[in-house]
Amino acid sequence: MMKASTTNTTLELGFQKDGTDKPDGGTGGVLWPSLICYLVVAATTFWAVASILFPPSAFPLPPLMSSVVTVSQQHPASHEPPPSEDTRTNVTANICAGRYIYVYRLPPRFNDDIVRGCRALRPWMDVCPYMANCGLGRPLRDEGGVFPGRGWYATDQFMLDVIFRCRMRRYDCLTGDPARASAVFVPAYASLDGGRYLWNSTATRDALALDLVAWLVRRPEWRARGGRDHFLLAGRTAWDFLRKTDGDDDWGTKLLNIPAVRNMTALVLEIDPWNRSNHLAVPYPTNFHPATAADVRAWQEKARTLERRWLFSFVGAARPGSNKTVRAQILQQCGASSRCGMFRCKKGSECEAAPGAMMRVFESSSFCLQPRGDTTTRRSTFDAVLAGCIPVFFHPDSAYTQYADHIPAEPERWSVLIMHTDVTDRNVSIEETLAKIPPAPVKAMREEVIRLIPSLVYADPRSTRVDFKDALDIAVDVVLDRVAKRRRGDVGGR
Repeated sequence: MMKASTTNTTLELGFQKDGTDKPDGGTGGVLWPSLICYLVVAATTFWAVASILFPPSAFPLPPLMSSVVTVSQQHPASHEPPPSEDTRTNVTANICAGRYIYVYRLPPRFNDDIVRGCRALRPWMDVCPYMANCGLGRPLRDEGGVFPGRGWYATDQFMLDVIFRCRMRRYDCLTGDPARASAVFVPAYASLDGGRYLWNSTATRDALALDLVAWLVRRPEWRARGGRDHFLLAGRTAWDFLRKTDGDDDWGTKLLNIPAVRNMTALVLEIDPWNRSNHLAVPYPTNFHPATAADVRAWQEKARTLERRWLFSFVGAARPGSNKTVRAQILQQCGASSRCGMFRCKKGSECEAAPGAMMRVFESSSFCLQPRGDTTTRRSTFDAVLAGCIPVFFHPDSAYTQYADHIPAEPERWSVLIMHTDVTDRNVSIEETLAKIPPAPVKAMREEVIRLIPSLVYADPRSTRVDFKDALDIAVDVVLDRVAKRRRGDVGGR
């Protein structure tokens, strides 16, 4: 678990300048030499006489003097001396054994320069406000009690590159020695780069990715293991980086299909379940970024006490095309039910722009419907879990085959699966299916969902007191385990 970095506070003492240093050259701040001599002689005489006439015990130190007596002087046998530098080093070494990470200092064109050009990252919106606060975005206001306390931000779902890099700067087992590292992190903003050129030619889309690979393979750190101990985060779905042809009409970049990158471990928001290769799925970022475990506990307690007036709900937009899709059926069934809450957007970006309205629906619902989005996964799943709402999936690939390291192995402990074909082909009623679940299992599932919250959120990357294991901690543990297996030659390390 990533722990708080220790910040040393320096006590600065201010000294009054002598009168000769003052602008007016006055002497009010300096004692005359004759007066100084007189005071010294008087004080010396007084203490000499006192030490002869009175025993030392009769002169207890005054309170101000007593406060500076050291603990070892008061209780010489009850306290051990502070640990030596060698001892502290050994403790750190024991904690970080097998966990040291070396972070490249990349040329700024691979990260910082991309952020400086934030206004050009998406053709339809200015994403610069989302770069604030290490990628968390602007703080969210209370919005009528929806976002109480601190830790809530207007976070864009594709900002994980920035959040992850900021957080890794405070990782407690960093090393400047690549030979000592168990893994090597490549802090490139792959998703921000890929996203800005998705509608350009393939040559433009791939240019920086190819440049990055050319830079990496020349490094001695890469040559030591051929990049098999390297990892990067690309905060979009794997489909955005798996282009197979060079045709301009083919989607995405080919970052994850570059042979050298296939040696690395890539953390993405969604993997290809049929071609897991070197990819690991990590949760989408939500609006909640707690700084401490106390922040998490406070929110969990709130989620437990919320009134759930809706049996089920749906937040999202319609999709063009056939009315026989599960999403079309969800909109139809929810709209016809008095037990379903709905927040319907014309397009997904409208939902993201109204986090308070979405959260109010999630907080008021026992079950939250999670059909596939543009791909099989949705950020909405994690927003719903954050509100203590039990997710209802219509395809196993929406969560179960994706986030195995972050969610329980038994899906029924925290979620419901209604196959999309049952809804579209057999006219299964979503309301009737959910209403049949007894109250006791519903309560148990909700408690499990609330328990999952810390493992599915990303802590505030600026916090120096992160004392809980969050989604990033879990992902880094998986990477380190995978790299260790590769070094041992285990097939499971891929």
